[in-house]
Amino acid sequence: MSSEHAAEDNQQVWDVVVVGAGPAGASAAHAAACTGRRVLLLEKAELPRYKTCGGGIIGPSRDALPPGFELPLRDRVHAVTFSLNGRLTRTRRSKNMLFGLINRPDFDARLVESAKEAGATVRTGVTVSRVEQHGAEVPDRRTVAVVLGDGEVVLARAVVGADGSAGRIGAHVGVKLDQVDLGLEAEIPVPAPVAEDWAGRVLIDWGPIPGSYGWVFPKGDTLTVGVISARGEGAATKRYLEDFIGRLGLTGFEPSISSGHLTRCRAEDSPLSRGRVLVCGDAAGLLEPWTREGISFALRSGRLAGEWAVRVSEAHDAVDARRQALNYAFAIKAGLGVEMGVGRQMLKVFSRRPGLMHAAVTGFRPAWLAFAKITRGTTTLAEIVRTHSVARRALEAMDRG
Repeated sequence: MSSEHAAEDNQQVWDVVVVGAGPAGASAAHAAACTGRRVLLLEKAELPRYKTCGGGIIGPSRDALPPGFELPLRDRVHAVTFSLNGRLTRTRRSKNMLFGLINRPDFDARLVESAKEAGATVRTGVTVSRVEQHGAEVPDRRTVAVVLGDGEVVLARAVVGADGSAGRIGAHVGVKLDQVDLGLEAEIPVPAPVAEDWAGRVLIDWGPIPGSYGWVFPKGDTLTVGVISARGEGAATKRYLEDFIGRLGLTGFEPSISSGHLTRCRAEDSPLSRGRVLVCGDAAGLLEPWTREGISFALRSGRLAGEWAVRVSEAHDAVDARRQALNYAFAIKAGLGVEMGVGRQMLKVFSRRPGLMHAAVTGFRPAWLAFAKITRGTTTLAEIVRTHSVARRALEAMDRG
């Protein structure tokens, strides 16, 4: 083990402390613990807990899961119904599964269990008030102090922030955000005949507000129904959800949960680290700007953060720690950053011309096949744009308007 005791008071020093036990944090804790290091995972809530999230597990999410992880799938999607604000409805089907659907409480809890099985220690019901890399709480230059809400100080050689886009660690690092969206969601229990009608099929509705869309994800006897649009359109977004539920004929069913959540995308020049502290997932503003899909970004960035946090923990001076943190940032930008760049272009095009997007995916077979490949994880939107000149030129032309 590489941990040492603090020189002054003999307090335990963890190799890596991860703040936040969502998909990003659990993935980071698992990756770090697999190296045999001493890892502590802190979570303010008691698990399992509800999160506003559609719960779609696409191919990149599945591929980033810990080895042997069994997905608690509620349904397997083989068909997608597309509509343009309730009009021009068309269903596309696939012989092979496109993606799976999960409930976040079950999924997150299993990820945390995987981290524990890898050797991580988990503490729930713990609030982090701040982190310090200098000052009285920090015994030496190789140590970060994580100060808890009750005043307890936890020491670490490296810290991973995965405590959400409004968390303490992102603020400490100085994460900058340039796109904020509001998602509203309802979990609606439905009778068996309604559930059977939706089994294996999701609905994606291109919405009336620029850049907005809605979804219906079936999960057994419950439908997850939600909409998302830019922040600042709160009243219109709420009306969209109400109208959407009404068009679906679901107004008479009482939601078991109604919730809202802000999603936040990082600015391209936003930092991903500060000293011995790294950020990942929502805390880093990492998600797909067009679809606002965040689970795959959380899992992938979390794994990278856990791996590089181990290297930061082994750094014996600030220069080496900085080098390892920059390597982590490079890995993020070379992969997820490229995907986000293409997603920003897609959002611009979609915001201006949602009808064109609808026509392409419902009436142009190559566009549907590309959608299917992306959801299965056999390619990415960025890879399609990079390797197919026709797709690249079409996106550039639409981007120019």
